[in-house]
Amino acid sequence: MNLDLSVPARILELIREDGLAPGSHLPAQMLADRLRISRSPINQALGLLHEKGVVHREANRGYFLATEIEGPVAQLADELGLNEGAPPSSTYFRIAEDRLNGELPDTVAESFLKQRYELTSAQLQSLLHRMAQEGWIEKKPGYGWEFSTMLTTSESLLQSYRMRMALEPAALLEPGYRIAPEVLARCRAAEIHLLEGGIRTDTADQIHDRGVRFHEALVEGSGNPFFIDAIRRVNRVRRLLSYRSTQDRKRYKQHCQQHLEILDLLEQGRNEEAAASLREHLAATLKNMQKIAKILKA
Repeated sequence: MNLDLSVPARILELIREDGLAPGSHLPAQMLADRLRISRSPINQALGLLHEKGVVHREANRGYFLATEIEGPVAQLADELGLNEGAPPSSTYFRIAEDRLNGELPDTVAESFLKQRYELTSAQLQSLLHRMAQEGWIEKKPGYGWEFSTMLTTSESLLQSYRMRMALEPAALLEPGYRIAPEVLARCRAAEIHLLEGGIRTDTADQIHDRGVRFHEALVEGSGNPFFIDAIRRVNRVRRLLSYRSTQDRKRYKQHCQQHLEILDLLEQGRNEEAAASLREHLAATLKNMQKIAKILKA
C-alpha cells in the first residue's frame, strides 16, 4: 500500500486492486489484516468513507461498497479530501535509513523527530502510528518513543531467511492445509502485475508488502497458529532491511515466476511439490541476498 495515502485512501486502493464491485462487504478485520493496522483507524476510515458516500453502513452487518472505484486512487482521494495530513513516504524511508545507519538513538522524543524531519503534528502522529503497527518503534510509558530490537545487519536478514526455509515449506504440509481460491487469485494477480511492469514502477513498500502477503497467505493456509505467528513476527522485524534490498530489482522477475509456479501446484493439491518448490525459492533468494550484502550494509 502507498505510504503517501491516508488510511481511507489506502482502503480505496485495496478495493481497486481487488476489483471489488458495488455491494461488496468490507469487513473491518479483513481490512485491518490486509493493511496491517489495528481496527480502530479502519473503523474511523470507514466512517469517513460513509460520510463521503463511498460506502454505506447496514445495521448489524457493517460496511458495503456503494460505488465503483475507478481511475487513479490518489486523484479520487484528493477530490474527497482524504489525504490531508498524510506524511510523505520519503520521510518514512529517511527515518528507516537513519535508524539502520545508527544515526537515531534507541529512545527519541516526538519534538526531536518533528524538528529533525520538519513534520507537522498530524504527519508525525501518522508516521509513529505506522511504525508502531509495523513493530519497529513503541511508545514508552509516560514520555518518548523507543525503537524496537530488530534486524539491522545483513547477517541477521540472512538468518531470518534460513529460519523461513525451515518453517514455510513445513506449513504447506500441515494436515488439512487449505488456501482459498480467492486468496490464490489475489496472489496470482499481484505477481502478474509485477511482471507487467510493476517491478519497475512500484515503490519499495509495495514490493515488500506484495512478498509479505504472498508468503503469509501460504502459511495461513496451514491453519496452524504457531506457524502463522512466527512468520508474521519475522516479517515485521525484517521490513527495514527488505526495503533496502529492493534497490536491486533484477531478481524479481524470477521471484514472480517462482511464486506463480508454487500457486499452480497448491491449486492442484500437489503440496509436497509446492513445499519443495518453496524451499528452492527461499534458497535462491538467500543466495541473492548474499550477493547484495553491500547494499544491505550501505
